[in-house]
Amino acid sequence: MKYINVILPLGIDGLYTYSVPESMEKDVVPFIRVKVPLGISKTYTGLVVNAPTEEISIKEGVQIRDIIAIIDSAPVLLPQQYKLWTWISEYYMSPLGDIFRAALPSGMKAEGIYRPKTETYIGLTEQYQNEDALHIALNMLVRATRQLEAFNSYLSLSHWDSIEGDSTREEIVEVTREELMNDAHANSATIKNLCDRGFLRIYDKEVSRLMRDTSLSTQNTPPSILNEAQQKAYDSIYKEWEEHNVCLLHGVTSSGKTEIYIKMIQRAIDEGKQVLYLLPEIALTVQITERLHRVFGNRLGIYHSKYSDAERVEIWQKQLSDHPYNVILGARSAVFLPFRNLGMVIIDEEHESSFKQQDPAPRYHGRSAAIVLAQMYGAKTLLGTATPSAETYYNASQNKYGYISLTQRFKNIKLPQINVVNVKDLRRRKMMQGVLSPDLRMAIGEALHNGEQVILFQNRRGFSPIIECHQCGWVPRCTNCDVSLTYHKNMNSLTCHYCGFTYRMPTECPDCHNPELKDRGYGTEKIEDIIREEFPEARIGRMDLDTTRTRNAYERIISDFSSQKTNLLIGTQMVTKGLDFDHVSVVGILSADSMLNYPDFRAWETAYMMITQVAGRAGRKGKQGKVILQTNNPELPIIRQIVNNDFSGYFRDLMQERRAFCYPPFTRLIYIYLKHRDNQIVNNAGIELANRLRQAPALKNQKGTMILGPDKPAVARIKTLCIRKIVLKLDLSLPLKNVRDNIKFCVQQMMTDANYKSLLVHYDVDPG
Repeated sequence: MKYINVILPLGIDGLYTYSVPESMEKDVVPFIRVKVPLGISKTYTGLVVNAPTEEISIKEGVQIRDIIAIIDSAPVLLPQQYKLWTWISEYYMSPLGDIFRAALPSGMKAEGIYRPKTETYIGLTEQYQNEDALHIALNMLVRATRQLEAFNSYLSLSHWDSIEGDSTREEIVEVTREELMNDAHANSATIKNLCDRGFLRIYDKEVSRLMRDTSLSTQNTPPSILNEAQQKAYDSIYKEWEEHNVCLLHGVTSSGKTEIYIKMIQRAIDEGKQVLYLLPEIALTVQITERLHRVFGNRLGIYHSKYSDAERVEIWQKQLSDHPYNVILGARSAVFLPFRNLGMVIIDEEHESSFKQQDPAPRYHGRSAAIVLAQMYGAKTLLGTATPSAETYYNASQNKYGYISLTQRFKNIKLPQINVVNVKDLRRRKMMQGVLSPDLRMAIGEALHNGEQVILFQNRRGFSPIIECHQCGWVPRCTNCDVSLTYHKNMNSLTCHYCGFTYRMPTECPDCHNPELKDRGYGTEKIEDIIREEFPEARIGRMDLDTTRTRNAYERIISDFSSQKTNLLIGTQMVTKGLDFDHVSVVGILSADSMLNYPDFRAWETAYMMITQVAGRAGRKGKQGKVILQTNNPELPIIRQIVNNDFSGYFRDLMQERRAFCYPPFTRLIYIYLKHRDNQIVNNAGIELANRLRQAPALKNQKGTMILGPDKPAVARIKTLCIRKIVLKLDLSLPLKNVRDNIKFCVQQMMTDANYKSLLVHYDVDPG
């Protein structure tokens, strides 16, 4: 009998061994999928990691079960991919099953059948397809406010609002239900009511999953000619690559880094190589796709989580074919795609924390994984940003990475003028109420009057973070998590942003029955209301997690702002991430303090990056932009460094602080989280594990190594689970493998205690 080892999509360490019936032996090869039994009645799709062999050690008395079926006729994984899986599993202390779940599209973790893709569309019923009938329909909907808003949104999106008599001035455009719901902020019930009343009709239409890619020509336009500064940076990158596998391109905002990338991609393709181009945010892939398509046409593939599973399966299969995409543009999950001839990896906005996966496991960093992937292929890596991360800039300063600086903005546009507003002083002198300072209010008014655009940055979504009873001080809290609920006015609901728990906004305090419930603080939704009231002429877009839950939503918001259909964009950190808009003259940063006061060692680094990045959206064409930065603490050194674009001073201060308090890049960090429904059990487990770790051979009495905790994190209960956190600060000289082995051994020993049967333990290596 011959045996194989199989990875199952389960978060449990180790491989599973199965026997291969003789009739199947010749068809079983590494990296194909097989259907296997587990337990009494369950079956899973597993990934084979070795050819059938008799040389697998099996414990005496253990019964090995046969595989049930072979799913693939050829491997679905390449050897380099499995090598990357193994590295991620070992480095980030995550079971291979977690990597399997994260890497493969869901459609490849089951034996399902792939069906044609259909989308649901909304159309105008035939009886209302003339001007007079439309007026009648609008009059009939006057009392149904939400239906009227949704109907008007449909008419605008589809161009039926251009009707004159029986014909339209503009060509009618098909509108998906998803687009309409996003544009109108309507729910499915509102759309259904319009259909039930005969105003609209609903229909499904089969569409190609890869239509975006196949509908364009192979190549439309050549890359742009680089200016002198860009060409110098381009040449310097290849010179640095002669000595370093990884280079940092440190270019100020709007310096034209993307045009350099495009020319480099063209050179790699001409050399017969593939390119992986990573971006931290789906919103960025939406905007840059058009620019890349103009040059590379259907040689460009897009891959991120907003694509359906079936679409991602098709892209995966195309990458395994004889005619894969030359260029893959995607978010961090694109590192898992198959590449047969990878020659270059570009990681744009490399500083972004979005590259670090948080939940669920594996908690890997997309930037680090991409660098390792490139090394496995012998490829080169370029890291691009206007605000390098501490670790990346430190590596460049130590000559571990090559370094190229690009200090000149494209077309010599000046960096924006940053005006700091002391909102604490203004409020003390009764010169400011609400969230808009007089300076910002005036700047917004002038920009709108001049036909220019404005971006307002508030890193908090919803209407208000806290609702409070004015009489007794009651604050609604989540029943599952230790957090207050956020008020969302559009949905008239209170929502937990950790577990999703939601209930309707009460009309009175449940404790004292006082009807006066006050909202405190400002979210993007509330900012939108304030702007609508103070600037009725503004055409407002909002970009946050609530308005961008679908791929089309990103496209719609960005397209509307780029085409000036909207002229004022309110957003969370999504608006800071390298988006290019030509007519933005004013950027308002409503509260710098909310970022600076966050309880994390990266708070000031993150604040510097976000503020600098969003400030860089101003003054894109023809004139210097203006940034209004509102803060209670204008005397802070970091505020001065942001205003003066003093990256060197900021980095020097940051390194002094990191060295003094033993944080990266001078140490390695590993966070260990313990979770249990019983607070006492998780507390006891945390104390026991910390004590075991302090006695572990790889950690005991090691110079420069600290084991801190257990402590409660800032949010100590999420989804009914109580949490404790242990922090390991490790000297850089320690062998990481020994440390990881010691940690896992301590956990395994502790878990033999029956009291900890339901305890959950997970690791966050190099927390972002």
